[in-house]
Amino acid sequence: MIYADHAATTRISESALRVYDDVCRSDFGNPSSLYADGRKARAVLEQARREVADCLGADPVGVIFTSGGSESDNCAIRAAAALGRAQGKCHLISTQFEHHAVLHTLRKLEREGYSVTLLAPDREGFIHPEQVEEAITPDTALVSVMTANNEIGTIQPAAEIGEVCRRHGVLFHTDAVQAAGHIPVHFRDMHADFLALSAHKFEGPRGTGALLVRPGLAVEPLIEGGGQERGRRAGTENTAGIAAMAAALRENCAQMAERSARVADLRDRLIDAVLQIPGSHLNGSRKKRLPGNASFVFEGIESESLLLLLDSAGIEASTGSACSAGSVEPSHVLLSIGVPEQLAHGSLRLTLGPENTEQEIDEIAETLRSLVEELRENAGENP
Repeated sequence: MIYADHAATTRISESALRVYDDVCRSDFGNPSSLYADGRKARAVLEQARREVADCLGADPVGVIFTSGGSESDNCAIRAAAALGRAQGKCHLISTQFEHHAVLHTLRKLEREGYSVTLLAPDREGFIHPEQVEEAITPDTALVSVMTANNEIGTIQPAAEIGEVCRRHGVLFHTDAVQAAGHIPVHFRDMHADFLALSAHKFEGPRGTGALLVRPGLAVEPLIEGGGQERGRRAGTENTAGIAAMAAALRENCAQMAERSARVADLRDRLIDAVLQIPGSHLNGSRKKRLPGNASFVFEGIESESLLLLLDSAGIEASTGSACSAGSVEPSHVLLSIGVPEQLAHGSLRLTLGPENTEQEIDEIAETLRSLVEELRENAGENP
């Protein structure tokens, strides 16, 4: 099989797996316990907290360990909304192409009396700082803009947007789930108040993530219970998963320049080849996109049929967000950047990792060309 869906999940790295195994075997204690094994587990937990903070330019005291990106997004948005309401501010700003962990949380908050403005990205998939500034009102409590889009890969001017928010006294949250470990992410330089990440996107274990919070901000917990994570997230910490996440992030950040350059070369090779197929179109910016992301639409093609045929040919890919798998609706991300609904039904997301090879890229492109021609012939359509 050729795996080309790294944006959905990645294989855990050998170094992260070793750390996970070691902690499970040797540091199995409850980090909240006062005896020796508990103290050992607490030391592992706090070391991981420092490592995550160091990799992402944050303060360790602001690192909250969670189950992943969705929980982190939910927690951040609800915390910011509560802080805003306490100040009489009930206006929230985000974008039309955020992950559903953000959009669905905002929808629930609307039903609770908040007003929400969703900004439209441009045709290349960018949100511009001046858009954000124009949308801010005296009632605005939060702006939430993802660092990089999970479907089309566009990298947003997050630092500039954060600077606008800081200047207006508005909290800024960014979903960096697709960005962390792949492109430089520096929490303080982004002027962010909240930042979400998920370990399995950068070769860490699933079910583990973090929310970075600017020190001094109150975070009302989504999960009530014990006083773990300084009272901000109840539940016994997943020490082994957290330590493995820190190891994976540390490894990715140390090798980022080399790995990203190589993966970007593979991405560009793939884009060049796929765009030779008649009726194919690239989604998002050609240059300012995540190193491994290549997102396309094909005229006269249904995504589901294409994915099934690719799978039969030994190529694993997706139409877009893994969290929307099984949906027959066109991607809200593609519709937000102006892709016509009929064309959006022919979407394909290929996301690459460092283990992919040039030979695999050429095989993907050639197989894709053949399958697109086959599907069009069967449907009696030619672009």
